[in-house]
Amino acid sequence: MNDDLKSLVEYRLDEAHESIEEAVLLLQAGKSRGALSRAYYAMFYATLALLAIKELGASKHSGVIRLFHEHYVQDGSFDKKIARSLSIAFDLRNKSDYRELTSPSSEQAQDTLEAAKKFVAEAERVIEIT
Repeated sequence: MNDDLKSLVEYRLDEAHESIEEAVLLLQAGKSRGALSRAYYAMFYATLALLAIKELGASKHSGVIRLFHEHYVQDGSFDKKIARSLSIAFDLRNKSDYRELTSPSSEQAQDTLEAAKKFVAEAERVIEIT
């Protein structure tokens, strides 16, 4: 991995960790919608780090998720159960951000945060062996 690529991957992982920290603070403040969104973005940034290694990208979140599944989940590099949490978080975030009168529960936000922590750890494991 060249230095520019390594810097990009580290940057994306830093974004993922920062998003987890923000989700914790928002959850503690009773802001479930914001916490869920930041937890999702932690997973999203970790996914971007993984895709950067293979010089892949997409303009839409759904495209990023599709590429991730195609290049990391289908070949068994990334744990399937943990990977599923990205799609679940994406759906929850879309519902809470774009549907009227829809807010995630604190339990949904907490579950998404815990899933994000596992997801980022798994992404770091995969990156380490790449």
